[in-house]
Amino acid sequence: MKKRFGIDIDGTVTRPDAMVPFINKDFQMNLAYEDITEYDLTPFVHVPPEDFSKWFSENEPLIYAESPIAEGAKKVLGEWMHSADLYFISARHSKLLQITEEWFKAQGLGYHQIELIGSHDKVETAKRCKVDLFLEDKHDNAVAISEQCKIPVILFDTPYNRLPVPDSVIRVHTWLEAEQWVKNWMKQSC
Repeated sequence: MKKRFGIDIDGTVTRPDAMVPFINKDFQMNLAYEDITEYDLTPFVHVPPEDFSKWFSENEPLIYAESPIAEGAKKVLGEWMHSADLYFISARHSKLLQITEEWFKAQGLGYHQIELIGSHDKVETAKRCKVDLFLEDKHDNAVAISEQCKIPVILFDTPYNRLPVPDSVIRVHTWLEAEQWVKNWMKQSC
């Protein structure tokens, strides 16, 4: 029986620095990706949270449509497509499904299911989809999914997620590292 992989999209399949050029352009900033040391971007933008939220809501479709794919993601996901069921579970709002599907098509990425849940709380969706493994970039999501679903979670290292993690959260720096960890895990779990 095939394993089911739960996979976040933004910051995991897309490059984690994808939003930085948009912020720099629209807020006349020179923010570097490496300077973003927490997931919440409002402290770095220096505008009221409601203004940033409005900006993000207005620009979300363009940001998602133009986000570059993370290096190595296409190759690894293409290989996994044949050996696992790929469930992409994202905090994106469901109204962005068409943009998301178009992005996947433009990137040449296959999938078994896309779940846009409109919330960062992915635990219930991961449980409902019965995923065996999750890939994520948001620290608290990785920890919660790992602990509540009792599954391993691969956390893609970023400047904004460097808090300590439990043993069931595996920090990787590249998609090739993730691929190698998954190969070893698949051998042990068969």
